[in-house]
This record gives sequence, structure tokens and C-alpha cells, in this order.
Amino acid sequence: MPVTEKLDEYLQQIERVRAEIGKVMVGQRDVIEQMLWAVFCGGHVLLEGVPGLGKTLLVKTLAQACELSFQRIQFTPDLMPSDITGTNLLRVDEAGKQHFQFQPGPIFAHVVLADEINRATPKTQSALLEAMQEHTVSVGGVTRPLPEPFFVLATQNPFEYEGTYPLPEAQLDRFLVKIDVPFPTEDELREIVLRTTSVYEGTVEKVASGSLIESVQQMAREILVADDVLAYAVKLLLATHPTETACEAVSKYVKAGAGPRGVQAMIAAAKVRALLAGRFNCAYEDIDAVALPTLRHRVFLNFEGEANGIHPDAVVREVLDSLAKERR
Repeated sequence: MPVTEKLDEYLQQIERVRAEIGKVMVGQRDVIEQMLWAVFCGGHVLLEGVPGLGKTLLVKTLAQACELSFQRIQFTPDLMPSDITGTNLLRVDEAGKQHFQFQPGPIFAHVVLADEINRATPKTQSALLEAMQEHTVSVGGVTRPLPEPFFVLATQNPFEYEGTYPLPEAQLDRFLVKIDVPFPTEDELREIVLRTTSVYEGTVEKVASGSLIESVQQMAREILVADDVLAYAVKLLLATHPTETACEAVSKYVKAGAGPRGVQAMIAAAKVRALLAGRFNCAYEDIDAVALPTLRHRVFLNFEGEANGIHPDAVVREVLDSLAKERR
């Protein structure tokens, strides 16, 4: 089958996935699209928003539409690493002999929702690092592979910090994108109320599979990136560093800029965005579109920036504006 026909077939299936998600989700089109970028990159997602915006529902619906196994882990201060990865239990067989048997934890699923991830201790949060990076779990000296495709989609509340443990930079860097989930508009709120207080039932059908995700991931890797576009992405990343930039907001408010994973995430997400638009090459606008979700959690503010209430998005936007002026 020609590549163009194959792409058309994939895009039709992806559109059906969007339609299934739309049965239960009201609005949030940008959030859904950014999550699809991460899924088709094979990356993990950090969703940030106030409670009640449908973050958990969105992740669960994606898993249902793509016929993927789903597990939800509610992160709490008393959650232990073994509650996530699993543990060896002592068993007695029919002959009366004792032996250890591995009991898999909820991490053994295609889609794992880490709900309110910043409520668990750093020790428990670190239990996800191997799974997110290597797609394996090591318990009792044995390393076990996780099912493929594998995604961690974590949520956190941006306003409630009492009793929470901020994610360390190393773990934040493992998330391909950080998606800010906005509050619904007046019309969207009205539709949410009508759907949830009536007999309406949005039944999600299985319209895709893990094989589609893996096929799109492979095709996205083959998308071309021109040298000028790649150089622009690298320049954008370097401009988030105080020692490498002429941008006033960065030199004044940023403590540390994005690392190498930042530009890797930008290029990977830009490739997927181009593919979902039916193109086989990346453009400057693809880099601009993915810059915020891929960099906002990789730019760390200094004391002055935090004291003045500066948001990393504002810093990244100023960098984009300064680079856009240079390109004119």
C-alpha cells in the first residue's frame, strides 16, 4: 500500500478516536490534540488543572477507544513503591513447599493514570522512573517488561500545595509534554451539566488498537526535518538558558533552561503534528505550536521569577517572539 494511502487510513482512524473522546468530553480540543501528540510520540503526559475538569475521564476514554488496558493509581502520602510496581509474595504449593511468587502491580498496563502524582513521597514517585524511561520494572533482582505501547499520564492540582511533594526535575524531564487543562467556557459548562444530570450516556466504542499507535509512531519517525527547522528548534532551546540568550525575561527570571530532552521532545511532537496534518515534513509553525507543552515544565524560574508570579509560559512566549523577529 502506498504511503499516502496508508496515512489516509491512519488519519481516518485517529479522527474516529477524536470522535469517541468527544462523546464524553466537552470541549478541551487543544488538550486532546496535545495528548495525541504525546501518545503517537510514545511519550508520557503531565496534566495540570483544578479538580473536576475531566482529566481522569479523558485518559480513561483514550484507553477505551484504543482498546488498551487501563489502570488508575491514586497517589497518597502513604502509597509505597511496591503498591505501584508489585511485590514478591510467599506462597505455599500443594506439596507444602514455600516459594515466592511475583504479584504484578497496577503499573503493568498500557495506560497508567497517576492521579495527583505530587501527593506521594519522592520515594514512591521514583518508582515510576524506570518504568517511564526503560518500560521495565525491577523487583527482587528480576527485570520484567511492561506491555507495549506503554504510557504514564499523570495529573496534579496547580493550586493545592499543602501536603504535596513537588516533582523533582529529573522526573519532570521524563514527561514529553505538560498540558495545562483550562477551565470550561460558559457554553461548555452548560453542556457538561446537561450531559451529567440527564439520561445521556456516552458509550465509548473501540475504534483503534495498540497496533495503530505503534504504526503511527513508526511513520512519525520517518517525517523529514529540514536543517533550518532543526537549527531553529535547537536555537529555541538554547534561548531558554540565561547564559545563552538575549531575551530579557530569561536572563532576569530563569534559573535553568531546558535540557537535551527538551529539543528531542519538540522535534518528536512536531513530527507527529505534521503527520496528523497530512504532511511529510516539519515546518517552523510545528515547532512554534509544540514549544509551550514541551518546554513549560523544563524551564525553572529563579527566586525573583517565582516572587513576581512569572509563569514559564510567559518566558517561552517571549523567547518565541524574539526568535520570530529575527526570522523576519
